[in-house]
Amino acid sequence: MNHKVVDLNGMYQDYFLDYSSYVILERAVPKIDDGLKPVQRRILHSLFQMDDGRFHKVANVIGQTMQYHPHGDAAIGAALVHIGQKDLLLDMQGNWGDIRTGDSAAAARYIETRLSKFAKAVAFNPKTTEWQISYDGRKKEPISLPMKFPLVLAQGVEGIAVGLSTKILPHNFIELIKASIKILQDKKVKIYPDFQTGGSIDVSQYNGGKRGGKVKVRAKIDIEDKKTLIISELPYGVTTTGMIDSIVKANEKGKIKIKKVIDNTAADVEIRVELASGVSPEVTRDALFAFTNCEVSISPNACVIVDNRPMFLTVEEILRINTENTKELLRQELEIAKGELEEKWHFASLEKIFIQERIYRDIEECESWEEVIEAIDKGLRKYVSIPSDKAPKSDKRLRLLRDITEEDIVRLTEIRIKRISKYNVFAADEKIAAIEAELDQVKHDLAHLTDYAIAYYQDLLDRFGKGRERRTVITDFQDIAVRKVVANNVKLYVNRKDGFVGSGLKKDEYVCDCSDIDDIIAFRKDGKFVVTRISDKSFVGKNIIHVAVWKKGDERTTYNCIYLDGVSGRSMAKRFQVKAITRDKEYEMTAGTKGSRIYYFSANPNGESEIVHVQLSQGSRARNKIFDFDFAELDIKGRGSKGNILTKYPVRKITLLEKGSSTIGALEWWIDRTTGRLNRDGRGDSLGECDTGDFVILITKDGQYGIYPVNADFYHEPNNILYVGILYQESVISAIYFDGEKGWTMVKRFEIETAGEAQLFKFISDHRSSKLYYATADDEVQLQYVYRAQKQKHEKTLTLDEFVDVKGWKAKGNKLGEFKILSVSEVETDAEIEEEVDESSPETPNDKYGPGDTLELEF
Repeated sequence: MNHKVVDLNGMYQDYFLDYSSYVILERAVPKIDDGLKPVQRRILHSLFQMDDGRFHKVANVIGQTMQYHPHGDAAIGAALVHIGQKDLLLDMQGNWGDIRTGDSAAAARYIETRLSKFAKAVAFNPKTTEWQISYDGRKKEPISLPMKFPLVLAQGVEGIAVGLSTKILPHNFIELIKASIKILQDKKVKIYPDFQTGGSIDVSQYNGGKRGGKVKVRAKIDIEDKKTLIISELPYGVTTTGMIDSIVKANEKGKIKIKKVIDNTAADVEIRVELASGVSPEVTRDALFAFTNCEVSISPNACVIVDNRPMFLTVEEILRINTENTKELLRQELEIAKGELEEKWHFASLEKIFIQERIYRDIEECESWEEVIEAIDKGLRKYVSIPSDKAPKSDKRLRLLRDITEEDIVRLTEIRIKRISKYNVFAADEKIAAIEAELDQVKHDLAHLTDYAIAYYQDLLDRFGKGRERRTVITDFQDIAVRKVVANNVKLYVNRKDGFVGSGLKKDEYVCDCSDIDDIIAFRKDGKFVVTRISDKSFVGKNIIHVAVWKKGDERTTYNCIYLDGVSGRSMAKRFQVKAITRDKEYEMTAGTKGSRIYYFSANPNGESEIVHVQLSQGSRARNKIFDFDFAELDIKGRGSKGNILTKYPVRKITLLEKGSSTIGALEWWIDRTTGRLNRDGRGDSLGECDTGDFVILITKDGQYGIYPVNADFYHEPNNILYVGILYQESVISAIYFDGEKGWTMVKRFEIETAGEAQLFKFISDHRSSKLYYATADDEVQLQYVYRAQKQKHEKTLTLDEFVDVKGWKAKGNKLGEFKILSVSEVETDAEIEEEVDESSPETPNDKYGPGDTLELEF
C-alpha cells in the first residue's frame, strides 16, 4: 500500500489563496463592469429570463436563481430583498420591509417582484453579453451584465472578503447622470453621497470615497417648541429602533436630560423627544448629535474588481471607467445594429432584383439544385456589383455591400409564389429607403459616438429622473464642543482644608453642577494650582482657595492675584489666564520660591478688573501705609509670568473695594449661514463686535423672530434663516409679508416687546397661504419690489420707515396692495453711496497737494 506524504504548509498556502481569491472575486466585491456581486447578477439574469411583464413570487425567483448560484435560498432571498429596497432595479408588491425602521420583509412566498423599466433599459442585451457555463454545466450565465449606468455608485455596496473589504456609499441618480455627461464633455466632476433616509452630510473629508476618508451624517432635528424636538430624517444606516436606543442610553448616562421618546413613524419618520423642564432645546439638539446616533461617522473604502483584480479607486475614477464602458457598449450596439441593417438592405435589394427582373424564370429549365443556384447567381450578377469587382464609375449596376452567398440564394428560392405575384415595387423602394435612412443615422451616431452617448444619458434622465432628486443636504458641520452640550449630571463638592474635590463628597461644601467629563481646576494658598478630571474623590492639595470647572482654551476667564515672593519679600500683582495645561501636573502662580504665599486671589469669568484696598503693616517704613490698587493697570499675561511689584513692604491686609468692568473688550462674531451657527473664526457674515450680555435678533423665513445670547451655542436650521443681526436698544424689525387671510401684501414695523430668550414668536398671520417676503432689523432700508397686476409686471421702490409707523409686534401693519410680490431687493441709499465713496477715496486733494499746487481733474 502506497502512502503519499502531503506538506501541510503547502496545502495551507494553496488552499488559503484559492479560498481568498474565491471570496474576493465571487462573493464580496462587485465588478466594475456592472456594479454587481455574483449573487445579484444571477438574480437579475433569472428575472430577465422569467420576464413576461407580470409579477413573480419571490420564492419562485429564488428557485430559478439556484440554477446559477451554488448557495442556499436564504442568501439569495436576502440579496433579492436588498436589491428591492434600493428602489431602482425592481418593481415590488407586498411587504418588503423598511430600511428606516429595520423591519424585515415578509416571507418569500408572500411577496412578488419583476424587473423595473429602468433595469430593462440599462442592464440587458444578450447580443453584447459575454457568457460562461454555470457551476453545474447545465446553463449559461453572464460573466457580467452589459450595464450602461454607474449602478455600483447609485446603489452603494458593502462587502467583507479575506484581507480586504469594500464600502461604497450610494450617490444621487440625477447627479451621476449629469456627471457622466460632464465626463463625456471632458469636464472635471465631483460627486458626493446621497441617502434614501435623507438627513445632512459633511463631505469635507470624503476623499473621493477612498480609504482614509470619512463623512459625517446627521439626522434632521427640528425644534417644535421649547419642550419638544422632532427627528424627521435619519442618518444612513441608522434605524428608528437604533436611534431611540441610543437616545435612551445617553439619557441613562446623564449626557442628556429628556422626559421621554415617542416613535410616531408611519409613512414618514417622526421621533418625538420631550425635554425635561429648564433644558435648552438648542443645547439638547447639539447633545443628541454628540452623544447619540443622531450623528454617525462613516468611513468609505471604494474597492471594485477590475480585470479580475481588486482595485482601490475614487468614486470619480469609478464613474469615469463606467462612463467609458457605457460608451463602448453603445458602440457595440450601434455596430450590431449597423450589421443587421446592412443585411436587411442587402436581402431587400436582392429580393427586389430577383422579382422585378424575373430572375426566377431562369430556373425553369434547370434539372438539379446546383443548376438552380448557379442560374440565380448568374442572373443577379447582371444587375449588381460587389466590393471586389473593379467596376468603372459609369457602371450603373447596384453596388452591394458584400458578395452574394449561397445562403442568400437559398432564401430567395424560399419566397412564395403568392408573394411574388403581389410584389409591390413602390412599397419595396420605400422599405429600402427607410432602411437606408436608418442605416445613415446609425453611421452618423457611430461617427459622433460621444454626442450619441450624451443623448443616451439625457434620455435616461428625462425618462427616469423624476422623483430622484437629492434627499441628503450637503453642508459643513461645525464641531460640537462636547463639554458645552453635555448635561450637568453630577455635583461638585470641595473639602478645602483637607484638599479633596469630587462628586462623592456630599457632606462637604457644594461648588456647582457639572458633567462627568468635565475638568476641575483648584488653586491653593501656597501658590500652586492643578487641573484634574472630575471623580468621586481626588486629592489636589490642602488649603484650597478656589475650585471651579475648567474649560480648555478659555480666553475670557481671568485670574487676579497678589502674592508674596518668599525670597525678595516683595508683594507682586499679576493677571493671568489658564488656556492649556497638562492634566494632574502642579503649576506655580508665584515665583515658586520657598515661603511664597497668596495674599489675594479672584476668578473673573469675563476678564473683569478690580480695585483692592491694601493695608501695609504698621511697623513698615512706607509713607503711605494704606492705598488702593486697580488691576486694570496690569496686562493679562500667561500663567508663568511673575507679575508687577505692588510693594516691597510687608502687607497686613488686602480687601476688595470695587468690582470693575471687563478689560478684554468686545469680540467680533460671524454668522455662518451654511451651518446656522455663530462663530469667532471669520466664517460667514460679520455681525460686528459683541460683549458679554449682548443678544442677536433671529428672523426666520416662516415669519418668526426671537432673541438669543451671543455665544457659540447659537444654532438654527440654516435653510430657515432669513436675518441675523445684533440687538440694540432701539432695534426695530421691518417686514413685508402676504396675508393669506385677506389676500393683501402688508408692511409692518415693530420693536422687540416679547420677553424670553431663545423663543420664537410668529409676527405674520397663521393662515397657510401667508408668506414672509422680506424682513430686517437694519435702519433706513429702501427696497425695490416687483409685482404682477392686470397681467403686467410693475416695479416700484419703497422706503420702509416712511411707509408705516412703528407699532406692536402683533399688529397687522399697513396695506401695500392687493397683489403678491414676485421679487424684492434692497436699494443703496444716498448715505450708503457717500460712505462707499469716502472709504474708496481715503486721500483727498488737500491730503496730497500743498498750497499753491495745481490739481487737474478729468471728467
